[in-house]
Amino acid sequence: MRIVCLSDTHNCNEQIDVPDGDILIHSGDATVMGTVEEIKRFDEWFRDLPHRRKIFVAGNHDWLFERNNELARTLLNAKIIYLQDSLAEIDGLKIYGSPWQPRFFDWAFNLMRGPELAAKWKLIPDDIDILVTHGPLHGILDLVPRQGWDENTGCEELRKRVEQIAELGRLKLHVFGHIHCGYGTHEEFGVKFVNASTCDEQYNPTQPPIVIDI
Repeated sequence: MRIVCLSDTHNCNEQIDVPDGDILIHSGDATVMGTVEEIKRFDEWFRDLPHRRKIFVAGNHDWLFERNNELARTLLNAKIIYLQDSLAEIDGLKIYGSPWQPRFFDWAFNLMRGPELAAKWKLIPDDIDILVTHGPLHGILDLVPRQGWDENTGCEELRKRVEQIAELGRLKLHVFGHIHCGYGTHEEFGVKFVNASTCDEQYNPTQPPIVIDI
């Protein structure tokens, strides 16, 4: 099964060369401000890509999915599976998606570190094959250079939950974005981690989609 991963495309759409594959996963920030028009443009591009199945999880820029979730969902073609604290099964693979991340200024899908986020991650089933979140877990592809030091910005509670699930031996892949400079792949406790951020720190689509075979 070939999984094509992308994230943080921020309206760049047609500028991105998307490889072919079986399942296309977008882990959020398809837009800049999450307006109706931006989401319509994203839908037109995403739905017409040739992949058999398509998964989308909203990000902190995709405002309409938090402010008016019902309306936002109607703007997506039926070919696109939108996951928000929910599960889809595709060709025997169980895929769970969630948009939340530690509070980041006043953007969408913000929750406080600690119990608020832990409650969301507790909803993730134990028996999933693929996890899609907008933000990273703490310590993996989440490093942000600061003046004089580097900071791991991912969610501590998400890391705890992923470790719990990984111990059961079924989780194969965790796809996320959000931290543009964390782009890349990493493998730990038997799980492939993908930060699929397409845009770099200047919001240019210089980082190609990442292909994973599972």
